Amino acid sequence: MFNLPYQVILASNSPRRKELLGGLGIPFEVRTLQGIDESYPDTLKGEEIPVHIAGKKAEAYKSAMADDEMIITADTIVYDNGQVLGKPKDREEAIRMLRQLSGHAHEVITGVSIVTKEKTARFASTSKVFFAPLTDEEIIYYVDNYRPFDKAGAYGIQEWIGFVAVTRIEGSYFNVMGLPIQRLYTELKHFA
Repeated sequence: MFNLPYQVILASNSPRRKELLGGLGIPFEVRTLQGIDESYPDTLKGEEIPVHIAGKKAEAYKSAMADDEMIITADTIVYDNGQVLGKPKDREEAIRMLRQLSGHAHEVITGVSIVTKEKTARFASTSKVFFAPLTDEEIIYYVDNYRPFDKAGAYGIQEWIGFVAVTRIEGSYFNVMGLPIQRLYTELKHFA
């Protein structure tokens, strides 16, 4: 194990990201800001989108960070045939997204930004997720019981829908949860 010469700040309210970073055994605290602009230029595609958003999140924290702090930000999107599926606004949009994902593969892309006063590292991780066909009854059951409105693509792989819909994954399972933790660990070693 290595020692980081920084106080690590996870800039996320996501319980999944907190759990995953906590699994590394690196001490960290959570710090969040409200109202960060998560828009992106229409010219960005695929991995460029969450990397751009994670970078914007990191920049929002940079002016208030101390010299010995390291900020970690992340953004996850579901990317299906060139279309970004973010967090659904409501029940109807969640149902529509899951109908769209049913029966075929899509990509889950997480962009991560690691920032100190002296250094910045940004990267993306992509996982391909294969969904079995879902009935409307299954989709409605999931949406009404798990309320996945805080999740890109309207699903959490660690929940019921992951058990019944995901037939296989190419790439990191943890990336699909919202943080490519092995890749993050490797990047953090470069800061140590």
